[in-house]
Amino acid sequence: MTPLRVSIAAAIAAAILLLVIFELIRSRRLQERYALLWLLTGIVIFVFAVWRGLLSRVAGLVGISYPPSALFVLAAFFVLLVLLHYSTVISKLSDQNRILAQRLGLLEHQLSETNEARHGDAGS
Repeated sequence: MTPLRVSIAAAIAAAILLLVIFELIRSRRLQERYALLWLLTGIVIFVFAVWRGLLSRVAGLVGISYPPSALFVLAAFFVLLVLLHYSTVISKLSDQNRILAQRLGLLEHQLSETNEARHGDAGS
């Protein structure tokens, strides 16, 4: 069984995480779609911290003899999911940024050619 102090500390940490996430969403520093995995992580950690019997059962199913270790492994797994999600978002944004830079370069080139043609015609 998970020691009570560990459960209380994990529950407090999960509650603080959830409060921080809600504050970031409220202040519009974190969009809702990016906060979903963080919210899920905080909720799952909170549930396992409060429901100590469930954590012990899950730890036993996976072969972890010390339930708080299972809580740590579960939290690490969710953090890895969040990192993977953000890696895909960053990759997509990087591609979009490259495409926008190329389009901007083409537009600037066309604009300079247009300006040169106008000034060239005016000089004749």
